Amino acid sequence: MHSSLKRRLDRMEIILARQRSKPHSVLARLAANPAELMATAGMPPDPWQDRLLRSDANRMLLLCCRQAGKSTVAGALALHMALLKPQSLVLLLSPSMRQSGELFRKVMDLFNRLNRPAGVLAESALRLELTNGSRVISLPGDEKNIRGFSGVSLLVVDEAARVEDRLYYSVRPMLAVSGGRLVALTTPFGQRGWFFEAWHGTEDWERVKITAAECPRISAAFLAEEKVALGERWYNQEYQVDFVEAIGSVFSAESIEAAFSGRVQPLFVPVDM
Repeated sequence: MHSSLKRRLDRMEIILARQRSKPHSVLARLAANPAELMATAGMPPDPWQDRLLRSDANRMLLLCCRQAGKSTVAGALALHMALLKPQSLVLLLSPSMRQSGELFRKVMDLFNRLNRPAGVLAESALRLELTNGSRVISLPGDEKNIRGFSGVSLLVVDEAARVEDRLYYSVRPMLAVSGGRLVALTTPFGQRGWFFEAWHGTEDWERVKITAAECPRISAAFLAEEKVALGERWYNQEYQVDFVEAIGSVFSAESIEAAFSGRVQPLFVPVDM
């Protein structure tokens, strides 16, 4: 039993050594042009996806309509990092484990479409570990269960407008030592939260906004139908990617802001007794 196990381990070491010593032609193309990843996978990128894959920005905010391809390009960024930077740690974070798992499936779909250009040490529905030492891991949207990670090369935050502030602030330190990339993608979810503040703030982000009209896979006829079905407010949020006020709000954002300004006079002026 012991000698059989040793032979199996020896064969595995030989296979891994060959994989490490022989560069894959796909990897060479991806190193020269990151946008080749989607094209080689049979999913030619839209112009904005092409620009994003070529970008060297360390902080990215993607404000995109439904079905624009934001999850696919985020998966491509994650896979490119894992394939081209050995020993990298890529984390996929969403408000729920199910959503993180869906993003991970985008990564694996691209990996399989490329005919798996790197060896695999471990694989599950939520985790991929390559022979070059890189890992891609899906995380739940639970702040208390994700604090053990550090040295992150790439952190992808999906449905970012719905990720709670405390969760976002707890994962940012994972990038402190590594200087890793942070990519946040979402459709809007009201005029609140860290993503809304970051989008309108002065921090150095690369900001990408894609509306439904800019997506070649969404027809004008479908959008006209959706506008009638959803109503203007929901339509503007989902397809025009506008930060509309929360549905059901009693007071508008302008009213709340005015209430805390010096321009509004009180109804009653206190009288000194």
